[in-house]
Amino acid sequence: MVYFLAHRNVLFVFALATAMTLSAPRVAAQGGEPPSFAIRGAKVVPVSGLPIDGATVVVSRGIITAVGKDVPIPPEAWVIEGKGLVVYPGLIDSLTDVGIPPAAPAGPPSSAGQGGGPRTAQLQALAVVSRGPEDRPNTTPWRSAADEASVNDKRLETWRGAGFTTVICSPTGGYFPGTSAVIETAGERSGDLVVKPEVAIPVSLNPLGGFANFPGSLMGVLSYVHQVWLDTGWYRQAEAGYDKSPRGRARPTYDRTAIALAAALDAKTIVLIPANNTVQLRRALGLPALWKVSGVIYGAQMAYEMAPEIAAGKMPVLVNLQWPEKPKDADPDEPSPLRALRFRDRAPSSPAELAKAGVKFAFYSGGITAPKDILKSAKKAIDAGLSTDDALRAMTLAPAEIFGVADRLGSIETGKIANLVVADGDIFDEKTKIKFVFVDGRRFETREPSRPSEPPKGDLTGKWKLSYNTPEGPQESTADLTMSADGTLSGTVTSTRGTATIISGYVSAEKFSFTINIPMGGGTSDITFSGTFEGTSMKGSISVGGFNVDFTGARPGGGRAISLGGAQ
Repeated sequence: MVYFLAHRNVLFVFALATAMTLSAPRVAAQGGEPPSFAIRGAKVVPVSGLPIDGATVVVSRGIITAVGKDVPIPPEAWVIEGKGLVVYPGLIDSLTDVGIPPAAPAGPPSSAGQGGGPRTAQLQALAVVSRGPEDRPNTTPWRSAADEASVNDKRLETWRGAGFTTVICSPTGGYFPGTSAVIETAGERSGDLVVKPEVAIPVSLNPLGGFANFPGSLMGVLSYVHQVWLDTGWYRQAEAGYDKSPRGRARPTYDRTAIALAAALDAKTIVLIPANNTVQLRRALGLPALWKVSGVIYGAQMAYEMAPEIAAGKMPVLVNLQWPEKPKDADPDEPSPLRALRFRDRAPSSPAELAKAGVKFAFYSGGITAPKDILKSAKKAIDAGLSTDDALRAMTLAPAEIFGVADRLGSIETGKIANLVVADGDIFDEKTKIKFVFVDGRRFETREPSRPSEPPKGDLTGKWKLSYNTPEGPQESTADLTMSADGTLSGTVTSTRGTATIISGYVSAEKFSFTINIPMGGGTSDITFSGTFEGTSMKGSISVGGFNVDFTGARPGGGRAISLGGAQ
C-alpha cells in the first residue's frame, strides 16, 4: 500500500513488522472456556417467532441446543446472567468483499520471472485489451470467495464487533468477478470460515472497456453477458453429449468460464443482477428469463417507485444501505437537480415499500467501510417507515433464506449454528452496546477501543492528499475520510498500490489517528496514520512495526473549511 514498504534498504524493518504481525496472538474466543454456554433470563428475539422475555438460550459445541423459558441448563455450561440483555441472531451482511484481504502489491519478478501470485495474475488479466467476446474480457467466474477468504482480513474483526457473525463474501472486479460464499467472521483457520462455498454468481453490467476496448458500452456489455450465458448452455449440452457417447465425436474445448457458470443454469446457485434506478430495475426483472437463471436484484435504492412491479416479478432483492448523498467534494454553491434531491430523500423509504408489497429483501453494506454505520443506515430505513421487525429480518433470516442457508443460520432455533448477538437494548438504537458476540458457539467479548474523549475541533470528512518521503523518493496517497459526530473516522486510503479500508480511526480535539491493514510478508500488517490538523492541512507520522515516516496532508483546492474552533 505505502510504497516505502517495498524498498530493499528497509527490508529488515518490514521483516520485523511481519514477524510481529504473524507472532501476535490472533483475536479469538476467551481461553479456558467450556464447550457449553447458557444465557439465562434474557429477552430473546428469535426472528422466526415472537420475542420471549426471561428466556434462556443454551449453546453446546457450536450449536443452539435449547431456547425458551425454564429450559434445563447442563451442569457443565458456563452461565451468563442475561437480565437486562437482549439476544439476537447474528447479523448477516448480504453482499461484501469482507473476508477477502486486499491483493498483495505485485513485487519485482522472482528468479522464475513471476511475481505477485496467482490472484495478482488474475487481476492483471482483467486489464488485457480485448477486441471481441471470444477474449472473455473482465470475466473470472472461476474465482472462489471460499478459496480466497482468509482470517488475515482484519475487517472480519471489525464487522464481528458490530454484531455481524456472517457475510456473503464475493470477489470483485469485472462482469463475472467470481463465486460468492457464505462465511463466518471468526475462525482459527481460513477453512473454518466457510459455511457454504457456492451460493451466488454476482454480475456487473458497468461498462469497463473504454472506447478502444470491447465491450465499450452498456449495449455491448448486455450483449456480451448474454452471449456468455448462451455459450455456457451450449457447453453444458456438448459436455453431456460427449460424456454419453465420445466415440467418433470431437471433444469440446475446455472452458473454465462455462464450467464455473454452469451451476447457475442448473439452479444450484443464484445470479445477482445489479439494478438501482427504475430503468435498471425494470430491465433486471426480465434478465433471469432471458439468461435462464434464478435471479436476485442488488442495489434497488429506487425501489420506492416500482415495488409492486418487483413483487409481481417475484424476484428477491438485496438493498444497498449506502444511501445516496451529495458528493463530498462537490461545490457547495452548485444546486443539485431536483431528481437527485428526490432520490436522496426517498431512497431510505425503499425497504418499507418493498415490505408493503410483499417482496423478500435483505440488506447489504455496499461501500460502507465502518460496520456500525450499517446499523445507522438501517435505522434511516426504519425512520422512513420500515418496521423494526422487518429491518431485523432483513439482516438475519431473510438473507439466510435468499442464499439457501436458513436451515442453519438467521434465527435463534434449536439445531442451528450458535451465531448470537447479546446487547443491552434495541440493536438499532445508537446508544445500545453489544456485550458479547457468539460465532459458531465461540464467545467474543466486544470492547470499545481506548481513545481520547475530547470532542473534535473540526471535521475531517472529505478527500485529502497525503505526501511523504521514502527511500524511493516523494510519494502520495489519497485519504477519503468520513467523520461521524462523535469523531469516529472511516473511509479508505488509496495509492498506486491499491485501496485499503480504514479499520479504526478517531478525531479528538485537533488530533487524529486512523489505521489500515495491508498484505505483507505472507501475512498482514497494520499501518497507522496519526497527527494533528488545522484548517485545510494536517501533519503527522505513518507508523508500522516501530518504523515511522513523516507525512503532510492537504485538501486539493482547499475543500471544506476547517478550523480548530469547530466545523464550519
